[in-house]
Order: sequence, then C-alpha cells, then structure tokens
Amino acid sequence: MQASQRTSDAPVLYFPQGGGPLPLLGDPGHKNMVQFLTEIRRTFPEPSAILVISAHWEEAVPTITSGDFPPLIYDYDGFPEESYAIQYPAPGSPPLAQETLRLLTRAGIEARLDGTRGFDHGLFVPLTIMYPAVNIPCVQLSLVAGLDPALHLRIGRALADLQRRDLLILGSGFSFHNMRAFFSPQGASDPRNEAFQDWLRDACTNNALTREERESRLTEWESAPNARYCHPREEHLLPLHVCCGLAGTPASLVFDNQVLGKRALALRW
Repeated sequence: MQASQRTSDAPVLYFPQGGGPLPLLGDPGHKNMVQFLTEIRRTFPEPSAILVISAHWEEAVPTITSGDFPPLIYDYDGFPEESYAIQYPAPGSPPLAQETLRLLTRAGIEARLDGTRGFDHGLFVPLTIMYPAVNIPCVQLSLVAGLDPALHLRIGRALADLQRRDLLILGSGFSFHNMRAFFSPQGASDPRNEAFQDWLRDACTNNALTREERESRLTEWESAPNARYCHPREEHLLPLHVCCGLAGTPASLVFDNQVLGKRALALRW
C-alpha cells in the first residue's frame, strides 16, 4: 500500500549545489542552477528555520551544528581570492539542533551536537542565492562516515516529525558528481549520465511504487545503470536519501537541466 500523504506543508528539497563557490562568481555553467534556486524559493512559505543536509560533512555519527552564530568554512581550494571573502552570517538555531538530536536519539540513532563547527559551502553557497537577506536561522546535519544508504534513509525517517514545524529542509548534493567527467572533453550528450538520471527520476517520483519499493531501490542504488560512473563516491547522492526517508512520499521533479555541462535533477517533496 502506498504511504499516506504528509499533512505538513513544510517543503523538502534535494538539489544540485554546483561546483564550490562558482555559482556565486557568475560562472556560465551554473546559470540554470542559479535561476532555479532563485525561483524555487518563491514557491515556499518563509521558513522559521532551515535544516541543511550537506554533502561536505561526514562524521562517525550524525552530528548537528548547535552554535548561535556558526562561522563559515571555506572548504574548497584553488578558486579566486574573492571566494574566500564570501560572507553569510546566518544565525544558528540551538532549539532546532536540540530537537533534531532528540528525534534521532528517540529512533535509536546515536547522534551528537557540535557547538563550534561552522557552515560549509553546501549551505552558504545555495542559501546566498536563495535567501540573500541572511535572516533565517540555519542548522546543518552531517552525513555518516561509511555512507550506508540504508542508514541515511533511516536518519530521514527519524526526522519526519520535524515536518510539523515551519521549516525548510534542504538536501544539498548533486545527482551527478564525477569530477573527472565534469572537466573531460566530450560531446553534448552523455548517455551514461542520462541513463542514471532517468533511473533516479523514476525511483523517486514514480507514484506506482510503494514506500518500501522506493527505499529498496535507493538502498541498492549501486545496481542502477552507470551508478558508479555518476557517483564514484556517493556523498553527493546521500542527502537525497535523508530527504526521501524524511518525506516518505513520492517526490516531484522540479529541475532537470544542465549544470557544469551535465544533466542534474532537483526533487521536491
């Protein structure tokens, strides 16, 4: 039986975060992505807080930023000097951090707070585009080292009650993340990427799938066509698993376009 629809209107979004700070530097390969992030936020109610699951933070257990004013972490190298002067002084939300910890613990998932860790570019780059006024408290949640897809779905399910709050929940990743392929000379099409994106779109949006079938497909994502070509390492895919587990329903496809010359998807629940 198909899982029931959520009663909350709190949006959940998995989207491509782009290449480092390039979306903020006018890079033409990010034009589609920047336009999407600028426009999608107009479809959300103004959130009271934002929870971001970033591809750029891994810990032994799920870890949650809990500081009042987390600093920025410029976790990229080799970019122009202005990339290291970007500011996004968003406040943290210790109450949301505590609630996230409580829900994970209640589900039997060991987790912890980190009061000193800052926001990485998986948070501050997209939010600079979406919410440039910097007036919304933010909390960041880590991935778990080992990158077990079933565990990340379970983390999402544990956080389902967060949807009862006036929140925006963001999975900041990239549905294609083969760095060598991004910068390799090639033609306009990439059949291997196309096949994986088609599989991922169907796995996440097909209304004929039960929740169990959908989560089973995502757990076994490595068996998808060209999975390891698109994700030699899966850290940019797993924010999707948290979002999918959290929402529990089929997603809507809200972006299917080129980013850095590769087809990428964004999904909304």
